Amino acid sequence: MNGNYKGALLGTMISWFLFALIGFGLWGCPTYNVWQQEMSGRAEFAKAEQNRRILIEEAAANLEAEKLNAQAEVERARGAAEAIAIENGALSEKYIQYLWVRQQRNLNDKTVIYIPTEANLPILESTRGLKLPSGEN
Repeated sequence: MNGNYKGALLGTMISWFLFALIGFGLWGCPTYNVWQQEMSGRAEFAKAEQNRRILIEEAAANLEAEKLNAQAEVERARGAAEAIAIENGALSEKYIQYLWVRQQRNLNDKTVIYIPTEANLPILESTRGLKLPSGEN
């Protein structure tokens, strides 16, 4: 009978262990789910905070760039105003023509410029793109 007692005791201990394991699982799974959701919430909050900081830094950089662009526009306007003041006061007609001719160097070859003649009719280059045969002269 001594052997049956040990077997019953072992069976009872295993049963209590299984009940404890099931009880721990029933308590532990919801607790783990709550903890996991809390950790994912913290991670999302940190990510949102970082994205917010990035957006603030980008906005500050854009503001600084716009301020610098505005300063550049002011300087260009000052330069243009000074140039107009110089042109109105001291430039001759010949110098203005020289500046216009110098500007024409920057135009590409496809730009067509019409210069009026005595009769105010433009001179057209109708043979500009044609190649003349080399044998005829």
